[in-house]
Amino acid sequence: MTEKLRLVEAVRDTLFAEMARDDSVVVYGQDVGRNGGVFRATQGLLDEYPNRVYDAPVAEAGIVGLGVGLGVYGFTPVPEIEFSGFMHQAFHQIQQHVSRLRSRTRGELNCPMTIRAPYGGGIHALEHHSESFEAGYAHTPGLKVVVPSTPADAKGLLTSSIRDPDPVVFFEPTRLYRSFREEMPEGEYTVPLGEADVVREGDDVTVVAWGAMRHRVLDAAENVDANVEVVDPRSIVPLDTETVLESVRKTGRCVVVHEAPKTGGMAAEITARINDRALYYLEAPVQRVTGYDVPYPLFAREDDYVPDEDRIRRGIERALPE
Repeated sequence: MTEKLRLVEAVRDTLFAEMARDDSVVVYGQDVGRNGGVFRATQGLLDEYPNRVYDAPVAEAGIVGLGVGLGVYGFTPVPEIEFSGFMHQAFHQIQQHVSRLRSRTRGELNCPMTIRAPYGGGIHALEHHSESFEAGYAHTPGLKVVVPSTPADAKGLLTSSIRDPDPVVFFEPTRLYRSFREEMPEGEYTVPLGEADVVREGDDVTVVAWGAMRHRVLDAAENVDANVEVVDPRSIVPLDTETVLESVRKTGRCVVVHEAPKTGGMAAEITARINDRALYYLEAPVQRVTGYDVPYPLFAREDDYVPDEDRIRRGIERALPE
């Protein structure tokens, strides 16, 4: 019988499996050892692998910078940043060293590091704990940026990320950590990076969404008078542009949904690619349903900031014929 797991449990199981498979995998970060991680994603790892799991000081730049050296000397570092809002403290390490090590050394060295970080809203956290800054990392050449939306995808995508020879930023939606269980594929399971999932097939309009927004889009799709196709790219970089374009060429209409701010967000990039390569298939302008161009609010206003089912439904309706 296959096992049903929550997303955080799928992450934990994958870490156990990859550490068992590959002695080079090292897990470290703030509170990942004795405490098992702020969301318990690393619970039990220290007992099983006492020499490959380490607590780190509150020093995000040091955590990421250490991974560069570990990667060069043959390790496979999998650091955890407690919340992605604090990864900005390490952005210079990621942008100036992690992402360009292969390029800087003309291919002689690589950095097989997977930086895990919870991201996004939905748990009523404090300031700096709920941001969605995936576009900033997507703008950094040399990085892959991955966002799972389901427990099975978390397992398959994290396995692929850890085995990737180059650095990956792996954003885990905090809202989904414990929101539902899903049956896990048996045995070894990987999801290729850069391969989108057509979650729901339809003919009237395409909606592109990832992370927690994928599930809100599916709820909204049940309450509009249209046959909605839902595409989850799963990897922001590399982006499976062709699957998005194929869907848009079929439906002629598109909505992109994310909880990051609107300006400069990934919806703008996806819209530009559609305009470049599928403009003459469009029956209406591409719609964006996003967070607002303001700092992520404290939890009293969180529900007003993150796109909800009504906002998504109205975005879909704007893309449909009047």
